[in-house]
Amino acid sequence: MTTAATTTPAVRPPLPPFTEESARAKVQAAEDAWNSRDPERVSLAYTEDSVWRNRDRFLTGRAEIRAFLAEKWERELDYRLRKEPWAFTGNRISVRFEYEWHDAAGQWFRSHGNEQWEFDPDGLMSRREASINDVPIAAGDRRLV
Repeated sequence: MTTAATTTPAVRPPLPPFTEESARAKVQAAEDAWNSRDPERVSLAYTEDSVWRNRDRFLTGRAEIRAFLAEKWERELDYRLRKEPWAFTGNRISVRFEYEWHDAAGQWFRSHGNEQWEFDPDGLMSRREASINDVPIAAGDRRLV
C-alpha cells in the first residue's frame, strides 16, 4: 500500500521563478487536477505543511487539505472550474477563477474568486490564500458545461 508521502513527487514542475509560460502551465495543471475532483491527486500539489486560507477556513498540512477537499466535493456536486493567471513574480502566482456546482437540492451556483499562491523551490505550493463569493444561478445560465 502506498501513502501520499511516498507518492508525492520530489519536484513538481514548472518550478519558480515563473515566466508567463510556466505560470500559465502551473495554473492549467491546477485547473486540470481540481476538475478531477480527486482530493488525493489535488493534495499532492501542496507541501506537507502547506498553509491555506479558504474563505473563512484555515488549514495546515496536506492531510487537512485532502479532508477539506473530500468534504467540499461531497457538498458541491458536478463541480466544474476555470482558472486564469492574473499575475506572477518569482515564486508567486495570482489567479482569478470561477466554478459552477449545485447542491443536493439542485440549486446551481457560480463561485467567483481570487487566489494567491506561493511555491517552494521544488514547485509544491506552500501557501494558498483564497477569497470566494457564491452567486445562485439558474441551470440554464451555466457557462462551464
